[in-house]
Amino acid sequence: MKRIASFCVNHNTLTPGIYTSRIDGDITTYDIRMRTPNQPPFLEQGSLHTIEHLFATAARNSRFKNQVIYFGPMGCRTGFYLLVRDMKPADVIALITETFRQIADWSGEIPGAKKAECGNYLEHNLAGAKKEAENFLPVIDNWKTADLAYRP
Repeated sequence: MKRIASFCVNHNTLTPGIYTSRIDGDITTYDIRMRTPNQPPFLEQGSLHTIEHLFATAARNSRFKNQVIYFGPMGCRTGFYLLVRDMKPADVIALITETFRQIADWSGEIPGAKKAECGNYLEHNLAGAKKEAENFLPVIDNWKTADLAYRP
């Protein structure tokens, strides 16, 4: 079988940031890499799960709500994928930055974290998610569209 695009990225040189993973017609997949691959500690499961709920909810309620297709975690626990339709790269960077700021400042309930709403409602960590967002913001604070390309 042909190797998929994400397995062709050199994970030995990949660093935290935002990258264009692939473009399929009008849908672009972004790699939101919060951790350096293969270097523990990885994102803690409860924090990862809570970031997923918070980011998906905030992004789907943002001014770009009609362009957001999907947001979800990487199985390797080093980041997330964001799929969008018809968005300018600069707007994607802005959306990601604004949403991580919202996560860092989040107070109150975690959206969709009740037993009837979530398949693993007991495994959330709001404090951890907020800390992860705070730590990631300086990485992406001055991210530019030229930075979206994977480095060799």
